[in-house]
Amino acid sequence: MTFRIRTDGDSRLYEQIYEHIKGEIRSGKLLFGERLPSTRSLAEYLQVARSTVDYAYAQLLSEGYIESRPCKGYFVCSVEELLQLDGDMGAYSGDPGEGAARAGRDAARTRQNPPWAGRDAARAGQSQSGTSRQAFDPGYAVDFSPYDIDMAGFPFGVWKKITKNVLTFANSDLFAKGEAQGDYELRRTISRYLHSSRGADCRPEQIIVGAGNDYLLLLLEKILGPRTRIAMENPTYRQSYRIFGSFAYTIVTVDMDEHGMRADKLEQADVSAAYVMPSHQFPTGTVMPIGRRMELLKWADGGADRYLIEDDYDSEFRFRGKPIPALLASDRHGKVIYIGTFSKAIAPAIRVSFMVLPQPLLEKYEAECSFYSCTVSRIDQSVLNEFIGEGYFERHLNKMRKIYRAKHDLLLECLADMGEEFRVSGENAGLHLLLTAENGLSERELVQRGADRGVRVYGLSESMVEEAPDSRTVLLGFGGVSTDGIRKGLGLLKEAWKGGNM
Repeated sequence: MTFRIRTDGDSRLYEQIYEHIKGEIRSGKLLFGERLPSTRSLAEYLQVARSTVDYAYAQLLSEGYIESRPCKGYFVCSVEELLQLDGDMGAYSGDPGEGAARAGRDAARTRQNPPWAGRDAARAGQSQSGTSRQAFDPGYAVDFSPYDIDMAGFPFGVWKKITKNVLTFANSDLFAKGEAQGDYELRRTISRYLHSSRGADCRPEQIIVGAGNDYLLLLLEKILGPRTRIAMENPTYRQSYRIFGSFAYTIVTVDMDEHGMRADKLEQADVSAAYVMPSHQFPTGTVMPIGRRMELLKWADGGADRYLIEDDYDSEFRFRGKPIPALLASDRHGKVIYIGTFSKAIAPAIRVSFMVLPQPLLEKYEAECSFYSCTVSRIDQSVLNEFIGEGYFERHLNKMRKIYRAKHDLLLECLADMGEEFRVSGENAGLHLLLTAENGLSERELVQRGADRGVRVYGLSESMVEEAPDSRTVLLGFGGVSTDGIRKGLGLLKEAWKGGNM
């Protein structure tokens, strides 16, 4: 660990330590099974606070570069055939001259009027059964919905100001039909956002803007073609399962472990596509480590028509370390179809999602599907584009992270004295966590007893593709619940679940 900490730049100290160790592992200078210095000794050597090293190690742990062995320390994990991410390799292209040509094309496509807005209410505004949520049901005093967000923090004043400006200075071009993939300025803004926040490089030409994930999955069916065999995790996001089931698709469930979808089981499934949520699996909360991601990419590289569909629905909200890079960031052979959304980050009614297509599928889209018109208003696109481009989105995210972190920590604090009878999991990211009963109560009893006290919780079985009769787990969402509601709801649940199944 002979490296120098820089104090004259913008990079945080723990990020420098994290980046250095990750680079050593990726380049093969730190080998599988090699023991790392203790946090105390490394902190003393670098002359930094021990908590700084703790933060760096925690991020490396989360991404699967290292593992912690009780009473022994930290060790380098096995990361098979780790792909190098350094250098400007271009997005999904092996042609070194394409970058210059692409830059010329991009520069020539300046637009006078930007675009943006809207998104997928399916996760924030509907239940997984597809029916309207019961958030306003007077029978529930507290609703721990895993789909709701906190609208109290939405910058209504800023949104109104931007909308007024867009309409005030709009010309006739803004009311024209626009491009099928979405306005170019919006797609360029999205590509920059993905690079800065998710570590992924893509061209604006690869991006398709649509009104919600549902529409993009419908469009993807036209691109991939009928009778595709697709793999899904179990449990999974039920709405996507229902949409895939409405196609002439064959859906195969693939076993999960603590790291997510198992690549060896995926190989046996004989499928051509796999739907995954590596940054925060719904509903289990699993964060897929880098090693497992490489295994999935290796599976995809094994066939010309194999693809991974990455649903990155709430990666902005992570409460330990910095955001995990997207699976798309590790893709160098055009095998990842990336789907992102702004519903969790901004508001359910802003129905703007986007899909990044690898080059072979982009060519197929242009040849067979480009006649489909964009489903998002150009005015909405313009408003959202300015919201992001002027820095309002970043400020809003920082504000909401603080709000959600406070709720997250409060929920864990209220659950602390239930440790002997309940086990908490999936608490490191997202807007919900899982609570598993170890006192004999079944999932049905947990849900019913909570409802009897006026508190709504959500059973894990609602997200199961295959039945789980022995489930004892419920989801507790905190995004749309006030701090007083969290205290009140947990107090009522403790009374309802006290004593277990006597």
